[in-house]
Amino acid sequence: MNDTPPSTPDHPEHTTLKEKERRFVLEVVQPGLAGLMDGSVSTLAPLFAAAFATEDNTQTFKIGLAAAVGAGVSMAFAEAMSDDGRISGRGSPWTRGTVCGVATTIGGIGHTLPYLLPGFMTATVLATIVVIIELLVIALIRKRYMDTPLLKAMFGTVVGGLIVFLCGILIGVG
Repeated sequence: MNDTPPSTPDHPEHTTLKEKERRFVLEVVQPGLAGLMDGSVSTLAPLFAAAFATEDNTQTFKIGLAAAVGAGVSMAFAEAMSDDGRISGRGSPWTRGTVCGVATTIGGIGHTLPYLLPGFMTATVLATIVVIIELLVIALIRKRYMDTPLLKAMFGTVVGGLIVFLCGILIGVG
């Protein structure tokens, strides 16, 4: 027996499946994507400014960690408090806030971790590679769940990330 629902839009199982997918996108994917984008991009400037201003991996790591955790807490509260979900249908504010906050922190910590390694240039090159991977993951998520064409998703994500990345470096060396 085939357990997959028929592909007709008026079939109840199909509607339920579509509604579950919609709810998942609204309650988990969208806040997670917003968090990952914020964590991966907004923490670039403080991290790379600290890196190029100090060339001290320990201090850079501490500043990057503080930026990632601070951004995570901020985004968790912002997402949870922006919408109780009743009018918009976006689901539980606690779920959305938690997902957004955790994703933000992960996005910021990813490119911070290389500064645990010795050697400024080694850590900086590795952090830059991690940033590129983070931005590609964001583009792929946008393609998969938001139906954004891949090139458009990559262009928007990479341009935004590059601008913030360069701001951090320019502030750090300035």
